[in-house]
Amino acid sequence: MKIILTFIVILLAVFQSLSQVDKKNIRMGNRLYEKEKYLDSEVKYRKALENNPNSVDAMFNLGDALYKQGKVEESAKVFNEALPLVKQKEQRDHLANTLYNLGNSLLKAKKFDESINAYKHSLRANPKDSDTKYNLAYAMQMKKQDQKKKDDKNKDKNKPDDQKKKDPNKDKNDQDKQQPQKPQQKISKDDAERILNALQNNEQKVQEKAREQKGQPVKVKVQKNW
Repeated sequence: MKIILTFIVILLAVFQSLSQVDKKNIRMGNRLYEKEKYLDSEVKYRKALENNPNSVDAMFNLGDALYKQGKVEESAKVFNEALPLVKQKEQRDHLANTLYNLGNSLLKAKKFDESINAYKHSLRANPKDSDTKYNLAYAMQMKKQDQKKKDDKNKDKNKPDDQKKKDPNKDKNDQDKQQPQKPQQKISKDDAERILNALQNNEQKVQEKAREQKGQPVKVKVQKNW
């Protein structure tokens, strides 16, 4: 009996020690993250996960650090892996923020359908979050633009060869000219609110409103913290 109790005490001491190492690495990672040393912070968060693979804080912060480095595919994977653990906590704000950051990573990776789905689920957890509404409308707009580009490309492929021929004199005159890019559509916060309200009734109308706006695209609202 005494041997069993001693063994239990040793196990508890080991677990406590690992927990302290886990938290220490997360704190160090956070300090590095605040200094914009994202690669170094990534290393610390990964070390924390080595000690505690189920650390939601380490996963969430690792996803942020990867996103800041432009490793959006890896970032999305980490946030996806964190979701089941976050759901177990039954904290709606944490769930909403994780889904929001997942949506940002997927949007950056140009996975528009998946990002839209993540933003919608985030809004179910936190319906009042204006940043999520804004990014959802923006993702829908970008999806529409991407589809239009694909449609235009397919139309060009299907044109007869004689329609594809170019005027050689025009090409020669335009060689030294740089064609200005067509401005992409812009969407304001008010427009985003209107779009999200319409989404509940008719998603097709939502997309039409987004397409009507003109100007330079605006940046997606940045990642959220706990």
